[in-house]
Amino acid sequence: MTQLAGRRALITGGGSGLGADLALRFADQGAEVWIAGRRPAPLQATAARHPNIRTVTADITDEAQVRAMFDAAGTCDIVIANAGASESAPLTRTTLASWQQMLDVNLTGTFLTLREGALRLKGQDWGRLIAVASTAGLKGYPYVSAYTAAKHGTIGLVKSAALEMVKTGITVNALCPGFLDTEMTDQSVANIMEKTGKTDAEARASLAAMSPQKRLIQPSEVSSAALWLCSPGSEGITGQAISISGGET
Repeated sequence: MTQLAGRRALITGGGSGLGADLALRFADQGAEVWIAGRRPAPLQATAARHPNIRTVTADITDEAQVRAMFDAAGTCDIVIANAGASESAPLTRTTLASWQQMLDVNLTGTFLTLREGALRLKGQDWGRLIAVASTAGLKGYPYVSAYTAAKHGTIGLVKSAALEMVKTGITVNALCPGFLDTEMTDQSVANIMEKTGKTDAEARASLAAMSPQKRLIQPSEVSSAALWLCSPGSEGITGQAISISGGET
């Protein structure tokens, strides 16, 4: 299947988890895929799995490195701001440093990526800008106030950017998965185990219970939604925060 043949995609945080799944799925559809991240080894491991995947090392919180990332990849028809991180703590124990880090990675990094992507697409008649947000951008969760604030900000950014580009062929959308079956959730499970004494299975079940379907969301489900946003017939979908959460939101 080559529905994206001739298209070039840039995916941040592409070395593992959802980012790696997105890269492989888009490459399978014929796109030339560039994956970016801070650590070369995971990027190279993902790229080794498909001949259509190339790598560029970049810290998406650094404006100059984001520009260099696009210089390396060239003009990308599809930009997916997927890189993110999470930390948990009660509000009263959330340090300013932790708060700033969550905003830097999850909001400022997304802003820099989408802004540069939009600049490079200027004058093009087709483009897709996609931010991977979270159900945390649609509701509140306890003990992740900084992460939740950043993801709410991401959705606001997407809605505003979409309206600015509404008369072009460029759409801007956010994907909002619930708890994913990825390495990031593994970290959440470890944190729950440490703080509550629950077993791995019990901790994982407590996260799965957030979804009415009582399961973790698979990365492939989010990748399928991203591919849909890049497929014919998606032209009218813009400024949306699409929940992929088994009915949680």
